[in-house]
Amino acid sequence: MERLKPLKPEELTPEQQEVHAAIASGPRGQVRGPLAMWLHRPGLANRAQALGQYCRYDSSLSPRQSELAILLMARTWMSEFEWWAHKPIALKAGVTEDVVEAIRTGREPAFVKEDERVIHEFLRELHATRNVPDELYQRAIAVLGKDKVVDLVGLAGYYTLISMTINVFGVVPPDGSAPELVRA
Repeated sequence: MERLKPLKPEELTPEQQEVHAAIASGPRGQVRGPLAMWLHRPGLANRAQALGQYCRYDSSLSPRQSELAILLMARTWMSEFEWWAHKPIALKAGVTEDVVEAIRTGREPAFVKEDERVIHEFLRELHATRNVPDELYQRAIAVLGKDKVVDLVGLAGYYTLISMTINVFGVVPPDGSAPELVRA
């Protein structure tokens, strides 16, 4: 159940209109989901969408790496809207159907690509223990490089904010899709 409704165009203050226009004219092309919730607080919406644009479109992570990480965050937080929004993008970016299905059902994916294995282990450990051990950190640096590790941590933080927003305010897929994530 959606707890907070997206604002209608006629309800927007001038500041909200400005932020709405900035989001809609950017790479997302629309204002929906958590961005629509943040619009209730345009200062938050403006700053969060700028961080999101960097994390999703401008970071050093490839689209495949980024979308894999986003799916892992959606799974971690059981964020159905985020899963719904990013599953097709991840598949198009090159994350295999087998990996997507394993993540969806909470199974250990059979990774072929070492960068995907490292991203999975890094994010799983980060969420389980709120840190990563030195060995995993060093392996992530060796496989991904420093820039991608920094961007991966930033992406994880941003999609934690996204997922919290989705879960707290009851944001659901706009097409009425049934939940896909399998509870473990």
